Amino acid sequence: MKIGIYPGSFDPITMGHIDVIERALKMFDKVIVAVGEHTDKKCLFPKDKRIEMIKEALDEKNIEVESFSGLVIEYAKKKQATALIRGLRAVSDFDYEFQFALMNRKLDSDIETIFIMTRGMYCYLSSSIVKEVASLGGKLKDLVPENVEKEMKNIYSAKT
Repeated sequence: MKIGIYPGSFDPITMGHIDVIERALKMFDKVIVAVGEHTDKKCLFPKDKRIEMIKEALDEKNIEVESFSGLVIEYAKKKQATALIRGLRAVSDFDYEFQFALMNRKLDSDIETIFIMTRGMYCYLSSSIVKEVASLGGKLKDLVPENVEKEMKNIYSAKT
Protein backbone atom coordinates (compact mmCIF):
# COMPACT_ATOMS: atom_id res chain seq x y z
CA MET A 1 0.00 0.00 0.00
CA LYS A 2 1.37 3.40 -1.01
CA ILE A 3 0.96 5.88 1.84
CA GLY A 4 1.59 9.60 1.49
CA ILE A 5 1.92 11.98 4.44
CA TYR A 6 0.73 15.56 4.01
CA PRO A 7 2.11 17.44 7.02
CA GLY A 8 1.22 20.97 8.07
CA SER A 9 -0.34 23.11 10.74
CA PHE A 10 -3.61 23.54 8.79
CA ASP A 11 -4.64 26.55 10.87
CA PRO A 12 -7.13 26.49 9.23
CA ILE A 13 -7.33 24.07 6.33
CA THR A 14 -8.01 25.94 3.09
CA MET A 15 -9.38 24.96 -0.30
CA GLY A 16 -5.78 24.99 -1.53
CA HIS A 17 -4.90 22.28 0.99
CA ILE A 18 -7.96 20.29 -0.05
CA ASP A 19 -6.96 20.61 -3.71
CA VAL A 20 -3.54 19.12 -2.93
CA ILE A 21 -5.07 16.30 -0.85
CA GLU A 22 -7.61 15.35 -3.53
CA ARG A 23 -4.92 15.24 -6.19
CA ALA A 24 -2.57 13.26 -3.92
CA LEU A 25 -5.30 10.63 -3.52
CA LYS A 26 -4.84 9.84 -7.21
CA MET A 27 -1.22 8.87 -6.50
CA PHE A 28 -1.50 7.13 -3.13
CA ASP A 29 -3.70 4.40 -1.70
CA LYS A 30 -3.94 6.40 1.52
CA VAL A 31 -3.12 9.98 2.45
CA ILE A 32 -2.46 10.87 6.07
CA VAL A 33 -3.07 14.53 6.85
CA ALA A 34 -0.59 15.03 9.69
CA VAL A 35 -1.35 18.04 11.86
CA GLY A 36 1.92 19.20 13.33
CA GLU A 37 2.43 20.60 16.78
CA HIS A 38 4.68 23.65 16.60
CA THR A 39 5.70 25.17 19.90
CA ASP A 40 6.87 28.39 18.22
CA LYS A 41 3.68 28.94 16.22
CA LYS A 42 0.62 30.56 17.77
CA CYS A 43 -2.41 28.90 16.23
CA LEU A 44 -5.93 30.28 16.02
CA PHE A 45 -7.44 26.83 16.57
CA PRO A 46 -6.24 24.22 19.06
CA LYS A 47 -4.84 21.03 17.53
CA ASP A 48 -7.91 18.91 18.34
CA LYS A 49 -10.24 21.46 16.71
CA ARG A 50 -8.09 21.57 13.57
CA ILE A 51 -8.22 17.77 13.35
CA GLU A 52 -12.00 17.80 13.82
CA MET A 53 -12.49 20.46 11.12
CA ILE A 54 -10.26 18.59 8.65
CA LYS A 55 -12.09 15.30 9.23
CA GLU A 56 -15.45 17.01 8.67
CA ALA A 57 -14.23 18.73 5.49
CA LEU A 58 -12.64 15.53 4.09
CA ASP A 59 -15.14 12.74 4.38
CA GLU A 60 -13.02 10.26 2.41
CA LYS A 61 -12.29 6.64 3.27
CA ASN A 62 -8.68 6.80 2.05
CA ILE A 63 -7.75 9.74 4.28
CA GLU A 64 -6.60 9.64 7.88
CA VAL A 65 -6.16 12.76 9.99
CA GLU A 66 -3.97 12.72 13.06
CA SER A 67 -1.46 14.82 14.93
CA PHE A 68 2.27 14.34 15.23
CA SER A 69 5.17 16.00 16.96
CA GLY A 70 8.87 15.83 16.31
CA LEU A 71 10.51 15.16 12.97
CA VAL A 72 8.05 14.50 10.16
CA ILE A 73 10.46 11.99 8.62
CA GLU A 74 10.35 9.90 11.81
CA TYR A 75 6.56 10.07 11.80
CA ALA A 76 6.54 9.00 8.13
CA LYS A 77 8.76 6.00 8.91
CA LYS A 78 6.48 4.99 11.77
CA LYS A 79 3.48 5.14 9.41
CA GLN A 80 5.35 3.21 6.68
CA ALA A 81 4.85 6.07 4.23
CA THR A 82 6.58 6.11 0.87
CA ALA A 83 6.44 9.88 0.45
CA LEU A 84 5.89 13.26 2.02
CA ILE A 85 3.47 15.49 0.12
CA ARG A 86 4.10 19.20 -0.07
CA GLY A 87 1.92 21.80 -1.73
CA LEU A 88 3.48 24.63 -3.70
CA ARG A 89 1.82 27.93 -4.59
CA ALA A 90 4.73 29.88 -6.03
CA VAL A 91 8.47 29.75 -6.67
CA SER A 92 9.07 31.26 -3.23
CA ASP A 93 7.45 28.18 -1.65
CA PHE A 94 9.79 25.91 -3.58
CA ASP A 95 12.96 27.44 -2.11
CA TYR A 96 11.72 26.88 1.44
CA GLU A 97 10.34 23.38 0.75
CA PHE A 98 13.42 22.31 -1.21
CA GLN A 99 15.63 22.76 1.86
CA PHE A 100 13.32 20.60 3.95
CA ALA A 101 13.13 17.96 1.22
CA LEU A 102 16.92 17.73 1.07
CA MET A 103 17.19 17.45 4.86
CA ASN A 104 14.51 14.77 4.96
CA ARG A 105 16.34 12.87 2.21
CA LYS A 106 19.53 13.08 4.28
CA LEU A 107 17.66 11.68 7.31
CA ASP A 108 15.97 8.89 5.32
CA SER A 109 16.66 8.43 1.62
CA ASP A 110 13.86 5.84 1.29
CA ILE A 111 11.10 8.42 1.76
CA GLU A 112 10.59 10.75 -1.19
CA THR A 113 9.13 14.26 -1.18
CA ILE A 114 6.43 14.90 -3.76
CA PHE A 115 5.60 18.50 -4.68
CA ILE A 116 2.09 19.23 -5.92
CA MET A 117 1.38 22.64 -7.40
CA THR A 118 -1.95 24.07 -6.33
CA ARG A 119 -4.33 25.00 -9.08
CA GLY A 120 -3.98 28.60 -10.25
CA MET A 121 -7.24 29.54 -8.57
CA TYR A 122 -5.60 28.83 -5.17
CA CYS A 123 -2.05 30.08 -5.73
CA TYR A 124 -2.63 33.21 -3.60
CA LEU A 125 -4.31 31.33 -0.77
CA SER A 126 -2.73 30.71 2.64
CA SER A 127 -4.05 30.10 6.13
CA SER A 128 -2.55 33.45 7.20
CA ILE A 129 -4.42 35.34 4.49
CA VAL A 130 -7.65 33.54 5.35
CA LYS A 131 -7.27 34.53 9.02
CA GLU A 132 -6.67 38.15 8.06
CA VAL A 133 -9.70 38.25 5.76
CA ALA A 134 -11.85 36.67 8.48
CA SER A 135 -10.58 39.07 11.15
CA LEU A 136 -11.60 42.01 8.97
CA GLY A 137 -15.07 40.61 8.27
CA GLY A 138 -14.38 39.54 4.68
CA LYS A 139 -16.12 36.73 2.83
CA LEU A 140 -14.56 33.29 3.15
CA LYS A 141 -16.65 31.53 0.50
CA ASP A 142 -14.44 29.40 -1.77
CA LEU A 143 -11.41 30.02 0.49
CA VAL A 144 -12.18 27.41 3.15
CA PRO A 145 -14.71 24.57 3.53
CA GLU A 146 -18.13 25.61 4.87
CA ASN A 147 -17.55 24.04 8.29
CA VAL A 148 -14.30 26.01 8.68
CA GLU A 149 -15.98 29.22 7.54
CA LYS A 150 -18.59 28.77 10.26
CA GLU A 151 -15.94 28.17 12.95
CA MET A 152 -13.97 31.22 11.85
CA LYS A 153 -17.04 33.45 11.87
CA ASN A 154 -17.78 32.26 15.41
CA ILE A 155 -14.29 33.15 16.59
CA TYR A 156 -14.07 36.54 14.94
CA SER A 157 -17.62 37.62 15.76
CA ALA A 158 -16.87 36.84 19.42
CA LYS A 159 -13.79 39.09 19.29
CA THR A 160 -15.74 42.12 18.08
